[in-house]
Amino acid sequence: MPQSTTPQLEAVASTPTHRVLSGSAIMLTGLGLVTLINFGYNIAVARFLGPTAFGHTTAVYTLLILISSVTLSFQILTAKMVAQQASPQAQATVYKAFHWRGWIAGAVVALLLLVFRHAVTDYLNLPDTLLIELLAIGTAFYVPLGARRGYIQGVCRFRHLASNLVLEGVVRFVGSLALIVAGAGVKGVIAANAAAVVGAYFLARPKLMTSSKDAPEVPIAFREGLQAAVFFAGQVVINNCDIVVVKHFFPSESAGIYAAVAMVGRVVFAFSWAVVSSMFPIVAETSSRKQREDYGVLGTSLLLVMAICLLFVVTLSLAPGQLWTWLFGSQFATAHGIAFSNLLTLYAVSTGIYALSVVIIAYEMSRKIANTGWFQLLISGVVIAGIYFFHSSLAQVIWVQVITMIFLLLCVAIPFLVSWAKRHHDAERFTFPGFVRLRRRVSEDEVIAEFLKSDFQCPEFEDYQEATGRIVTSPALQDADENKVRRALLFIRHGSLWRELPRGTQWFEAEIGLDDLQRIRVFPRAHWRKLAVGDFSITQVAERITDERFRNRTPEAFRAKIHDLRAQLQLDDSPIAGAVLLIGIDETGPFTILDGNHRLLAAMLATPEAVDRLTFYCGLSPRMAQCCWYQTNVLTLARYARNLVRHFIHDPDRELVRLLHHTDSQRQNMVA
Repeated sequence: MPQSTTPQLEAVASTPTHRVLSGSAIMLTGLGLVTLINFGYNIAVARFLGPTAFGHTTAVYTLLILISSVTLSFQILTAKMVAQQASPQAQATVYKAFHWRGWIAGAVVALLLLVFRHAVTDYLNLPDTLLIELLAIGTAFYVPLGARRGYIQGVCRFRHLASNLVLEGVVRFVGSLALIVAGAGVKGVIAANAAAVVGAYFLARPKLMTSSKDAPEVPIAFREGLQAAVFFAGQVVINNCDIVVVKHFFPSESAGIYAAVAMVGRVVFAFSWAVVSSMFPIVAETSSRKQREDYGVLGTSLLLVMAICLLFVVTLSLAPGQLWTWLFGSQFATAHGIAFSNLLTLYAVSTGIYALSVVIIAYEMSRKIANTGWFQLLISGVVIAGIYFFHSSLAQVIWVQVITMIFLLLCVAIPFLVSWAKRHHDAERFTFPGFVRLRRRVSEDEVIAEFLKSDFQCPEFEDYQEATGRIVTSPALQDADENKVRRALLFIRHGSLWRELPRGTQWFEAEIGLDDLQRIRVFPRAHWRKLAVGDFSITQVAERITDERFRNRTPEAFRAKIHDLRAQLQLDDSPIAGAVLLIGIDETGPFTILDGNHRLLAAMLATPEAVDRLTFYCGLSPRMAQCCWYQTNVLTLARYARNLVRHFIHDPDRELVRLLHHTDSQRQNMVA
C-alpha cells in the first residue's frame, strides 16, 4: 500500500535509475564548476594571447586530449572491473594492477612524444619543440591518473571524482594566468596544463582497504582492455581531430577562431559525459550480478543528455553575437564570412548528436564486449577523411561532422532499438493462458470506499476521523455527496497515485484463484524491490520472504507486519480489512497491486483459504501502460512529474472541508 503522497520518490530511492540521477547530479555540479573554470581559462588565454597564440596552445592541449584515449581507457576499464568486485580487497587488487600498467603506458607515450617532437612541431606549425616536451611531462602522469580516477568512479565516490576534476581546472586556470602575466606566453600556458595534471594525480590517491595475503587474484581480460582502448581512441579522435587538421590546413588566426568554436563542443560533451560516468559503473555492477537489463537507466541517461544538448543549442542560438566579441575580442566576430555565433550553434548540434551515440555505446560496453566501439573508430577515420576532402571553410568542416555523427547515431541506435522492441514485445506477449473471471462491474466510488476502509487509520486522516468515520466504515454509495467526500478524503493521501490511472478505467470485482497469483506482481517500492531482485511477481516475493538468505534485504518492521497479518489470517473467523486493488490492461494480466500487497502476501503465507476470503477489485484500461504504477519507465515517470506540477496548487484538505461544510449545511436545511 503506498505510504505517502510522493510514492514515486520511494520507488526509486535505491534503484539503479536513482543512483544514475544522484551520481549525474553530483558529476554535473562538479563539471559545471569545471566548465566555468575552463570557460574563463579559454577566454583569458584568447584575450591575452590573441587568435594565433591561442591556436598554438589549443593545438598542444588537443594533443593531450588525444592522448587521453589511453588515460580514459584505463579509467573506464578500472571503473568497470572495480565495480564488479564483491570485496574491498578484490577492488584494491584490480586498482593496483591497472595503476602499475598505467605508469608503464604513460612512460611509453611520453617517450614517443620526445622522440617525435620535431615532426609534431612541424605538422602543427608550432613555434618551439619545448611545447611538446612540456606535454610529455604531463602525459607521464596523465595515464596513471586515469587508473586512480577509475577506482574512484568504480566505487561510486562521485564527489571525490568531481572535486579532483575541479582541482585540475583551477590549477590550469590560475597557473596559466600567472605565467602569462609573468611573460611566459604559450610556454607558460602549456607548463600550467602539465602542472595541473601532476597535481590532480597526487590528490586523486584512493583510500584502499588494507590488502591481506589472501586477497584474490583478479584476472584482467585482454578483450575488456582492447574494447576500452578502441572506444576511447574513436571518441578522442572524433572530438579533437578537427582541431588538429584545421591547424594544419588553415592560417593560424582561422585555426585560433575554430579552436574557440570547438571549446563549446567540449563543454557540451563534458556535461554529457557526467551522465555517462555515473551510468557506467552502476550498469556494470547490476550486469555482473546477473540482474535483468534496466532499460530505465539507459532511458534516463539518454533523456538527461538530450536535455543538456538541447539547452546548449537553444541558448547559443538565442545569444547575441556581440556577447562573443565582448568575451573573446573583435577578432572573433566572423570567420570566412560566417558569424561566430552560427558556428558555435552548429558545432553544439554536432556534439549533441554524438553524445547520444556515446550513451548507447557506453551502455553496451558496461554489460558486455560490444562491437560498436570498433564502428565508432571507423567513423572517426571517416571524419578525418571528410575534413581532408572538404575544408573550403570552417562551416564546411563542421557540416562534415554533423553528417557523420547523424550516420553514427543511426547505426548504433537502430539495431539497439530493434533488439529492445523485440524483447519488449516478447515480454508483453508472455502471459499465462486463460484469464481471470470478472464477477461484476463496480463503480469507482465503490473502489474508493474499499480503499479508504483499509487506509483510514493512517495519521493523515486523524483530523477527519470523527467527522467522516461513519461514511467510511458504512458507506452509502447511492449518496453522491458522500461519494465526493470520500474521494476528497482519499486525495489527501493518495491524490498523486489516483490521478495516474487512465481516464475511463473500468473497475470489476474479480475472482482470483491460486493459479492466477502468478499473474500478479507487487509495485516495486524500496523494500519490495530489494526483496524481489528484479522479479516482482507475488509468488516470487512470497518465496523469498521465507528464505533466510534474503532476510537482510527487508527491515524487521516489514517482516513483523507480514507476520502479524499472517497470524490473524490463519484464524478461520478472522475478518479481513480492506480489499486488494489490482490494475491491468485486460483480464489476461499481468496485474500490479495498487493497494493490499501486504494483505495478499500474508494470505499466501497463511492458508489457501485465506486468499479465497480476500476481495479483489481490478481496474482495467487499454492505456494502463501509461501509468507509472503499472509500468515504471522514463516516460511514465515524466508523466507523473508533469501531473505533480499541474496539481501543485490543489489543496485536498481545503476541498474536503468545503464539502463537509456543504453537506452539513444541506442537512441543517433539511431539518429546518
